[in-house]
Amino acid sequence: MTPAEHDVRRAYGRCRRLQRRHDPTFFLATRCLPAERRPATHALYGFLRGADEIVDGPRRATDAAQRRAALDAWHAALRTGLEAGRSSHPVLAALVDAGRRHDLPLEHLSVYMESMRIDCGPVRIRSIEDLDRYMNGSAASVGRVMAPILGLAPDVHEDVARLGLAFQLTNFIRDVAEDWELDRVYLPGVGEDDLRRREASDAFRTGVAVEV
Repeated sequence: MTPAEHDVRRAYGRCRRLQRRHDPTFFLATRCLPAERRPATHALYGFLRGADEIVDGPRRATDAAQRRAALDAWHAALRTGLEAGRSSHPVLAALVDAGRRHDLPLEHLSVYMESMRIDCGPVRIRSIEDLDRYMNGSAASVGRVMAPILGLAPDVHEDVARLGLAFQLTNFIRDVAEDWELDRVYLPGVGEDDLRRREASDAFRTGVAVEV
């Protein structure tokens, strides 16, 4: 094994440990995949986790503009690594290698990062169209990158993207109260007065039911 190969192997190990520590359920699900597909899944998770830490992590910047700048820098570092074919950052090094090995459409992560930039400030999704646009970045884009890792034929990649939308929307329905504490309202038609009073009015129930 060359020194470069050793470094990449260590990079995958770093991503694996990140996933195991921060998302044990997803880690166990990843173990159900064929062994040759797990490292790429860990690498993708590592990059997404990095973005999540910038937005919501305990060491996040207090200012929304600073968080957006940090997201832009994280994304730019990935693009630089992809252009060079390597990176000194262990998480990015793993994803660069995974992208090459599995021919991953990592360009979809640009859309993902746009949704993460929205999360840096107060979030108010006002329409179904805005919600779909946000989820296309936060969920469907990840599905499109995961599909080749799973070894799926191109004609079912959009099915995986739609599955991602279903997962994301389920989270929003489940986490209405928690998101409100973070100054985020993702479901259009859910009134802020109801959220503020912690009351489920008829209109509130209708708005949630539409998304269900």
